[in-house]
Amino acid sequence: MADERTRLKRFTVVHRLWHLGLILIFMTLSVTGIAWMFYETQWGQGLAGLFGGYIQVLEIHRIAGLVMLAGFVAHILYLISRIDWKGFPGSLLGPETLVFQWIDVKGFFQHLGWIFGLREMPRFDRWSWWEKFDYWAVWWGLIIVGVTGLMLYNPVLTSDYMPGWMLNVALWVHRIEAVLAMGHIFTVHFTVEHWRPSSFPFSATMFDGTLDLEDARHEHPEWVARLQREGRLQEALATPPPVPLRILYLLFGYSIIALGLFLLVFAIANAALLTLF
Repeated sequence: MADERTRLKRFTVVHRLWHLGLILIFMTLSVTGIAWMFYETQWGQGLAGLFGGYIQVLEIHRIAGLVMLAGFVAHILYLISRIDWKGFPGSLLGPETLVFQWIDVKGFFQHLGWIFGLREMPRFDRWSWWEKFDYWAVWWGLIIVGVTGLMLYNPVLTSDYMPGWMLNVALWVHRIEAVLAMGHIFTVHFTVEHWRPSSFPFSATMFDGTLDLEDARHEHPEWVARLQREGRLQEALATPPPVPLRILYLLFGYSIIALGLFLLVFAIANAALLTLF
């Protein structure tokens, strides 16, 4: 009987729950943030009306922001608990870590050369340079919108400790970073993760936690080879998720993609209508 385990375990249940939570809170912040930002436009008022109006959409945005920051702190504590402190700081390096290393710099330039037909495709291990970039981009984005968001959460209290003009700066830094994050997620991230040839029309890896073994051999050959050398490949294999689940993942994923693109397109189309402060 043929082995039906044609997929490779890539993400744990914890990883997938973190990702799902981030999707839900990011989309909540995106919808409420855009509705708040463009409230003076007709479509912005219509979007805010889905939540009960301006006051309600702002309150939901604030609560969602606090939840996101709490999740960020929890994630940091989780990472600290996962560090091998006996082997620290060497334990932060190696093929299983998301910490940027010299091999990622070399992988970036080799990948760039491959795109232009000048070099061979780099042999990525478990994580490619762009996957690490995507991960750490969330960190600096959260820090920027988190700090400015806290400043704007209670502007009266903030003005007790810093000049009022800094609130205007915080508002625009908050807006710009939020729009940049949305632009990256709704275009670059969606394209790279779901619409490249090996993933099209949709990659459910972050939902079911597995990656097709042949895709892994092509995109992460050094990871598969290392698992074989260490005798861990067989225990890392998994069966594909049932068809109903795959359909559910696709419908959920494309609902998020459609909503994200809708917000981005209408935000760009109405950008000229924004008031400065």
